Amino acid sequence: MKAFRLFYISLLISFLGTLPMGTLNTAVLQISISDGIQAALYFSTGALLVEVFMVRMSLIAMKWIFGHKVLLRTLEWLPIIIILCLAAGNIFAAIQPNNHKNIILSHTIHHFWLGVGMSFVNPMQIPFWFGWSKVLLDRGILGHQPSDRYVYITGIGLGTFLGNAVFIWGGRLLVEKLNADQHVLNWVIGGIFAITAMIQIIKMIRHDDPISKMEDNINPK
Repeated sequence: MKAFRLFYISLLISFLGTLPMGTLNTAVLQISISDGIQAALYFSTGALLVEVFMVRMSLIAMKWIFGHKVLLRTLEWLPIIIILCLAAGNIFAAIQPNNHKNIILSHTIHHFWLGVGMSFVNPMQIPFWFGWSKVLLDRGILGHQPSDRYVYITGIGLGTFLGNAVFIWGGRLLVEKLNADQHVLNWVIGGIFAITAMIQIIKMIRHDDPISKMEDNINPK
C-alpha cells in the first residue's frame, strides 16, 4: 500500500510537472509536428532516462547539490539560451520558402541522443526533484530503502512519459484538425518558445524558479 502511494504520488508530480511549457515538452511538440510521432517518442525516451538518472543522483548527493547553488544559478541560464535558439530556429524555418523544420531539432543526430543531450543540459530538473524529494522524505512517503527509490523513479519516469505523450499526440492532432500550414505552425511554435523563455526569466527575477523553491524547502521562513 505504501509503495503504491509513493508510485502514484511520484507519477502525479512528474505528470503535472511536465505540463507547463518548458524546453523539453515544447521541443517534443515541435518534433512531433515536423518529424512525426516515432521521432518524438525517441526524443522523449532519451530525455526521461536522463531525468530519472538525475533524480537518482540527487537522492545520493543532496548535500553536494545544495552546496553548489551558485553553479546551479549559473546553469539556470542555459535552458533559457537553448529555448531562444529554438525560437530562432523556428522563425528561420518560417521565413524560408523551402524549409519547414527547425534546424536544431531536425538535425542529423538521432532524436534519442538529441533528447539525452537536451535533458542533460537542462539543470532545472535537479532543484525541482530535490525539493520534492525532501518534501516526500520529510512526510515519510519516500523512505530510505532501495525499494522505495526504485518505485519513486519508476513513477517519475512513467509520469514524464505520459506528460510528454500529451504534447506528442496533441501536436499531431493540432496538425490534423487545423490542417495548418507548416510555416504558420513554425511561427506559432517559435512564439511559444520565445514566451517560454520570457516566463522563465520573469520567474528567476521574482525568485519563483526551481532553485529558489529548493532553497525555501531547505530553509523555510
